[in-house]
Amino acid sequence: MARRKVEVRREEILAATEAEVTKRGFARTRVGDVADALGVSSALIFYHIGTTEKLFAEALGHAVERDLARLDSTVAKASDPVDAVRRILSLYSPQGEGSGWTIWVDAWAESMREPEMRAMSRSLDQRWKDVLAEQIKLGNEQGVLRCDDPDDAAWRLSALLDGLAVQVMVHRNLTKKQLRHLVHRSAAAELGLAPDTFA
Repeated sequence: MARRKVEVRREEILAATEAEVTKRGFARTRVGDVADALGVSSALIFYHIGTTEKLFAEALGHAVERDLARLDSTVAKASDPVDAVRRILSLYSPQGEGSGWTIWVDAWAESMREPEMRAMSRSLDQRWKDVLAEQIKLGNEQGVLRCDDPDDAAWRLSALLDGLAVQVMVHRNLTKKQLRHLVHRSAAAELGLAPDTFA
C-alpha cells in the first residue's frame, strides 16, 4: 500500500482505530493495523497520539462521544421527563448490529488492566448516569415521576442495562426485545409508573 503524502488528522486516526478495534478487539489490534488502514506509518500515529494505551482510550472516547451527542439531541427532543427517560433507555440499549456495544464490552475488559482506558470508560459511563438522574429529578419536580433517590435509581438502571447488554451481546441468552421488556418494567417500577409506561 502506498503511503499517503499528507499528514492525517487526529480525527482520522481515531476513526480508523475505532473501526479496527470494532473488527479485531483491543487485544488483537496493533498500531500497525491502524497505520495500514490509513496508508501511513506507525510513527505518524505515535506522533499524533503518544502511546498505544492513549490511542485505544481516545478511540473509545471517540466512539462514545458520538453516542453522547446523540444522547443530548435525544433528550432535547423529549416532550417531558418520562419521554426523556424512555428515549435514554432506548438509546442506551444495544441496537442494530450493536457495534457501539461491542467496543464498550471490550473496553470494560481492557479497563481492568489499563488505567487510561479505565479513566476514559469511567468518565463516559458517569455522563450517561448523570443525564438519566437529571431527567428523573426533573420528573420528580414536575410530579410526573415518583422516585426517592434519582441518583441511586440511575445507577441501578444503568447497571441493569449493562448486565443485560452483556447477555445479549456476549452470551446471547437474551434477545434485544427481551432486554427492552425487562428494562422497561424495571424502569417503571423504579419511577413509580404503570408497568406498561415504557412499552
